[in-house]
Amino acid sequence: MMEKEEIFSKVLRAGRRTYFFDVRATKADDYYLTITESKKFTNDDGSYHYKKHKIYLYKEDFSEFREILAEMTDYIISEKGNEVISERHQKDFKKDYEKSEVEVPAAEETKSTESFTDIDFDDI
Repeated sequence: MMEKEEIFSKVLRAGRRTYFFDVRATKADDYYLTITESKKFTNDDGSYHYKKHKIYLYKEDFSEFREILAEMTDYIISEKGNEVISERHQKDFKKDYEKSEVEVPAAEETKSTESFTDIDFDDI
């Protein structure tokens, strides 16, 4: 199916992901919705590329899609609340109890560095 020009569009930027909502026209001049998720990936050399996933949603499915989407999002909020926990997926994330174990007490933070010897590694 060839996609025709966009009739109406919205963009949602969400971190490394961008969501594109586009109303398009069929050959019969009826409308349908495409939802595209675009995610940016960085290569080791610093260059980057995008991976895209697209959903085509037609009018006859709108009602059921909307109902199921509402049911699923309501379930997630009722089970897990509104708190965003995506930080847990970051490499340097530490749970609250881990943070408290590694925190340096305020008294130790202010200790003098006089007991340390300055070493110039060029002398070794």
